[in-house]
Amino acid sequence: MEDENVTIYIMGKRYEVPTSLTIMKAMEHAGYRLVRGCGCRGGFCGACGTVYRTKDDYKLKVGLACQTVVEDGMHLTQIPFYPANKAEYDIEELDANIAAVLKQYPEVARCVSCNTCTKICPQDIQVMDYVQAALRGDIAKAADISFDCLMCGLCASRCPAEIVQYYVGVLCRRLYARDIAPRAQHLADRVAEVESGKFDEEIAALMGAGEKDLRKRYNERDIEPK
Repeated sequence: MEDENVTIYIMGKRYEVPTSLTIMKAMEHAGYRLVRGCGCRGGFCGACGTVYRTKDDYKLKVGLACQTVVEDGMHLTQIPFYPANKAEYDIEELDANIAAVLKQYPEVARCVSCNTCTKICPQDIQVMDYVQAALRGDIAKAADISFDCLMCGLCASRCPAEIVQYYVGVLCRRLYARDIAPRAQHLADRVAEVESGKFDEEIAALMGAGEKDLRKRYNERDIEPK
């Protein structure tokens, strides 16, 4: 049994598409070739941010095209890149505190705690909470809450204070990783082993192996239990 069709409007043009399709698949069904705004296709890269309205609803909604299913009467357009200002800085010259955040993104101080950024996030991240944590100088909390951010830019698109939340999150995670996070001793030990040449012979063997041998090695590798 074939799916019933719904009517959608892609950038103002009408199309009939099957009801079960995601926005991304519906656009391809309609003949669009997604050169931009199409990455992982699984909700992990944030490249397919989409703005839409549904029938008889005044609200402007957002979602990821690879996850959001089409609805009858949907009007949509994609914003695969949001033109936000990105600060340029040398992370080695910054301290993990509020001064570093405000120097690079002074607009953070304009946050009015409206929570619009959280409501629009397709990942259900508590965006306002990590912005407020950054504003308090709690870099560790800001880094933790923002960890799953996909950098889609939808939070910034609706922010009345014009904060670039996702770039603030990146800064906090970088500061956290450099100054706050405990160092992994096992990683330091392994790096030292690599630098000492312990694995040079194995690496050379892999570099000289053919595709058949590499596939065999890959399929027979030790896999950690889930």
